[in-house]
Amino acid sequence: MSNTSAPNTSVRGKIVFITGSSRGIGAATAMAFAAQGARLLLAARRAGKLSEVASMALERGAQAVHSFQLDVRSRNAVQRAIDELPPEWAEIDILVNNAGLSRGMDKLYTGKTEDWDEMIDTNVKGLLYVTRAVVPGMVVRGRGHVVNLGSMAGEMVYPNGAVYCGSKAAERAINDGLREDVLGTPVRVTSIDPGLVETDFSLVRFHGDAARAAKVYKGLTPLTAEDVADVILWAVTRPQHVNIARVSFSSVHQANTLLIHRQA
Repeated sequence: MSNTSAPNTSVRGKIVFITGSSRGIGAATAMAFAAQGARLLLAARRAGKLSEVASMALERGAQAVHSFQLDVRSRNAVQRAIDELPPEWAEIDILVNNAGLSRGMDKLYTGKTEDWDEMIDTNVKGLLYVTRAVVPGMVVRGRGHVVNLGSMAGEMVYPNGAVYCGSKAAERAINDGLREDVLGTPVRVTSIDPGLVETDFSLVRFHGDAARAAKVYKGLTPLTAEDVADVILWAVTRPQHVNIARVSFSSVHQANTLLIHRQA
């Protein structure tokens, strides 16, 4: 992994576009690439937190940072953001489609449709909008790597999570379909599929209920955002002829979405 061996392919000076980079996995990924001297394009809905991450990235070693507020649910906003990038930021080398969330944990037949809409609009449609705006340029330039944040939830559905799991199953299919569609070009496509990661994911899922969110990780050692960022960096620094199709990984306390060992 990147913390124990030198990368095979350097990301120094490369433009790395990370969505949802104001917190959690997105912010940790920004720090990981910053430490390797990348140039960072950071986007998120929360402008205040994004500014903090941008400053930290520069301190960590990023060659430059350009950040902007973006809601990936808006197709027009996404396309406009890419079209209006300054020329020195327009040639994106690496796209990390990280923006995503879960809302609610209800039985499908009692679920809130507004929660469904937010998950599908962000996790599926947002992924598509950003990919559609960025990848054509990669194909024309003959270089690029798309990293999509999936989940073990896309492999196995768990109770009361049908819509979130469905959105990640869609990510899995979109990732594989894109890899097929760019075949014949040097563009690489990778899905990163972690298990339980302790960020504010559960806090968002439970609409700010901190006590309920804390129970998700009780009695186990989950993955950290930095663990996921390390795997992302590893995947993009393989030799150019190597495409990591998918990385599925978890804490040793988790076998899959249904089997979790919790200590007393």
